[in-house]
Amino acid sequence: MTPRFRDVRRIGPVQVASYLSRGRTRHVAACTAPRCDFSTEYDSRAAAELAARIHRCRA
Repeated sequence: MTPRFRDVRRIGPVQVASYLSRGRTRHVAACTAPRCDFSTEYDSRAAAELAARIHRCRA
């Protein structure tokens, strides 16, 4: 089943979203720039937003 993302926000080229996985809320940060493969999952929203703020694209 595909996760349903909620509370999606954009910080620069990175999108941060929350979703429910196995009964726990998870947070993801993913870069939307072409040829950038940055995406990570976190337990806290603050960690995902921090990763989005400090991310620098290599593309």
